[in-house]
This record gives sequence, structure tokens and C-alpha cells, in this order.
Amino acid sequence: MERTSKDGNRKAAWTLVVLAPASAEVTFSGVNMPFMWLLLPALVVMYGSGVLLLRELVARCGGGWPSLLVAGVVYELVEDGIGLQALTSPNLYGAAEWGPRVLGFNTAYWESQIGYHTVFSVLIPVLLADLIFPGHRGRPYLLRGGMAVAALGTVAGVAMLRVLIAATEDPGYQAPLPVVLGILAAVAVLLLLALRVLPGRTPVPGPSAPNGRRAPRPVFVALMGGAASVCFLGLLMPPGLLPGRPDADGTITWAGFVPMVLAAAVAGGAGWLVHRWSGAVDWSDGYWIRLAGGALIGRTLYAVVTAPAVNDYEWGPSAVAFTVGTVMIAAMAFLLARLDRRIRRRAAERASLAGSLT
Repeated sequence: MERTSKDGNRKAAWTLVVLAPASAEVTFSGVNMPFMWLLLPALVVMYGSGVLLLRELVARCGGGWPSLLVAGVVYELVEDGIGLQALTSPNLYGAAEWGPRVLGFNTAYWESQIGYHTVFSVLIPVLLADLIFPGHRGRPYLLRGGMAVAALGTVAGVAMLRVLIAATEDPGYQAPLPVVLGILAAVAVLLLLALRVLPGRTPVPGPSAPNGRRAPRPVFVALMGGAASVCFLGLLMPPGLLPGRPDADGTITWAGFVPMVLAAAVAGGAGWLVHRWSGAVDWSDGYWIRLAGGALIGRTLYAVVTAPAVNDYEWGPSAVAFTVGTVMIAAMAFLLARLDRRIRRRAAERASLAGSLT
């Protein structure tokens, strides 16, 4: 039985800091770059610390999923705007060629990373940690000392992104000071929204507040999660996009905004469905597992299918990507199925206990 006392839950905290980079990087970028597994300790600092800190702040302020959603945007702004500075860099990752550059911002890259990191770096890892440690769902994991360590780890992680990645992949580039100050101001406003405005004002519907609707079949929920991931990534991060995008020269054209609008529609539609379905009378933790699993597996499958294009159709690296990606998908399916069985056992035990008390 997990601890629910004021001492917090270090095990849950460590689980989250590992889940964040595993979800965001290892099981996606790691398909075509298997050495990502060797970088997991560094990724824990660069990714896990920030996610843990934001989750703790939201929990301490009584925020729910709307607050975490806004916190995910904060996470992306700090990572890509302050650490990597890829939001404005004309060179890093070729982000300037993903779509139109508007006022010096790489708009398509920005949209892709906001959607990706909000879901795969923040929401899904926090959801899985909640399912693994239900006794601490919505409650802080850390005491004050742990919060200080998480904050220091976050600062160190941003510095590592700046020094180890940006400085080597895009040497000499520094985002303009007004941009940095603007991003910091946006972070402050979003944190105020997530930690002060939203808590207590945006109740999330669920089985405790039934509205008469019933959730769709679990397999449909999983398929929706996978399809939304694939469509979003395919629109904003298609393989081999750099030479052939309509805005590859940085020119602003209407054609360059079409995939961005479609991707936003996909994300908005998926979010609306999740909000609607989660209010069904029969929605349960099992549905959350299938939703997260569909998104994770669909996202990794996308990396596997597009591996040949990413690797310039070289059979060696592509074969490695196929193998690594297939193993990842099988491992995720196994672990999620195991978690589902664990949750079902908990529910059965609670039902049995309730029956014995009546």
C-alpha cells in the first residue's frame, strides 16, 4: 500500500521524473536514435525535474487537468524558448523550414512542440503516475526540501539544454533579449493562470458527476488517441519535410498555414472528445489507460513507419529503427496491460470490501 501521509511519496516522484523523458524522448526520438537510452540519466534532469516541479505546484494549489494543460505550455516555452531557443533559431533542427517564420518565430515548430510536450511530457506522465499511485492522485509528492531540489534540477536542466544541445548544434545563436523577456513574461502570466485563476473554477467532469452519457467502446478510445497523435505529427512533422515545404525559404504563404490549422483542429477535436467522454457515467481508469496507450503507441508507430524517410532510405539504420520501435511498442503494450490488470484488481478488492461491510 502506497504512503498517503504528510511525508509525501518519493517513489511516486521518482516514477514521474523517469516517465517524463521516457514518454517524451526515449520512446519517440529513441526509435531513430537508440543511444537515447544511454542519455536517460541526463534526460531525467532536463525533462523530469521540470515536469515534477510543475506537477507539484499544481497539486499544492488545488489545480486539476486544466491547470496541468496550461503548465504544459509553460514547460514547452521554458524548454524551447529559453533552453534550446529553437522557437526563434533560424538553424537549430531546421525549425525555420518547418513552416512560416512570423516576426522571427518558427510558427510550425512552435505549434508542434506545444502540442507534443503538453501531452507527452506533462499530461501522460502525470496521468500514468496517478494511475500507478492512486493514493497520491492530486496530492503533493514532495516536502519543501524536495521542492527545492526539483527547482534546482529544473534550472540545471534548462542550463544543460542550453550548453549541451543548443551550444553544440547551433553555436553562437542567442535569442534576442526582447524575445527572452517576452517569453519570461508569458511564463509568469501562464503560471498565474494555472496556479491562481483556474484552481477551483474549472471542475473536470467525471463519473462522480454523471451527465447520462455513456463512454464509447474502450478500443475506440484507444484508436482515437493513436489517430490524433499520428495526424498531428504527420501534419506538422512529416518525414523529409525540409526540402519540400511550401515555406522552405522562409516566405510567409497561406499554404504554409494550412497544415497548422488542420493540426490545431485535430488537437482541439481530440481534446473535446476526451472532455466529453470523461464525463460519461461509465468512464473509469481503464479508459484513461487505453487513451494514453493509444496516444503513446500511435506516436511510436509513426516514428517506426517514417523511419526510412528519416534515415534517407538507408536500410541499415531503418532496420535498427524498425527493430527498436517494435520492441518499444510491445513493451509499452505489455506494461500498460499489466497496469490495467492491477487497477482492475484494486477495483475488485474495493467492491469486495464494500460488500463485506454492508
